[in-house]
Amino acid sequence: MYRRRGFGRLLVAGVIALLGVFAYLSQRSPNVITGKVRQVSLTPQDEIALGMQAAPRMAEEFGGELGDREVDAYVASVGEKVARAVGAKGDEYPYRFHVLADSRTVNAFALPGGPVFVTEGLLVKLENEAQLAGVLAHEVGHVVARHAAEQLAKQEFTPSLVGAAAVASNDPQRPAMMAQAVSAMVNMRFGRQEELEADALGVRFTAQAGYDPRGMVRVMQILDAADAQHELEFFSTHPNPENRIGKLRERINMLDPGIFAKADGNLGADRFHAKVLDRLGDIERVRGTREPMR
Repeated sequence: MYRRRGFGRLLVAGVIALLGVFAYLSQRSPNVITGKVRQVSLTPQDEIALGMQAAPRMAEEFGGELGDREVDAYVASVGEKVARAVGAKGDEYPYRFHVLADSRTVNAFALPGGPVFVTEGLLVKLENEAQLAGVLAHEVGHVVARHAAEQLAKQEFTPSLVGAAAVASNDPQRPAMMAQAVSAMVNMRFGRQEELEADALGVRFTAQAGYDPRGMVRVMQILDAADAQHELEFFSTHPNPENRIGKLRERINMLDPGIFAKADGNLGADRFHAKVLDRLGDIERVRGTREPMR
């Protein structure tokens, strides 16, 4: 009798595992922006809901929102130009652009469904508006390409096996799927191909938004120089593919001449200095006066 019960639990576990494999392999969705078919299980509405739930936790991990109206409004205005450049086929996501108060971490990231974040630490390393547009366009590229949704689809394969193991061991406890998904998004890391695809989309969106896409090349040069000790947070979450700068230049050279002509030379350095660098310098000076004496 005991052996039969044990065999029965193993049989159920095997069925659950097979169902998980089948569900993962059957979750295929074409992407109208990239032209590729993605292995995803979430609808855009699901992505928006998950992104909204994860956004506060993401902000919390990086010192919270900066909370400066001038800087926030400026970054949002640049981000909105980039989002409009995606076009009607990709406007189903309600993009929101957030500046995080972490002045030590150099990073930017996006959640599924539209939330895009950039840290103060990254902003102060940039030189002009075109570079900021390139950073935001790269992150919008991750959203549009549904990279996070695809990763979550892969990770849903694991819970099905975990569930199978739980049945086999007669353990009814399983983690809440929503909490697991939020945690996965906060700690998500993209791979080489995903970074290259986001770069390619970023070049396109930056130029279509009216900015010189060569700003993205300069961003990579700045970050490469800053990453002398290989400790930059940006490259831990955004793997730096071999010859990334060369590939960016190739993408720029492939742009339609008409689009590139309109964007060529539009850097917005004076605006960026006035709205971001000068303002963040004032914020840092205020912070310094508030630090306790040691």
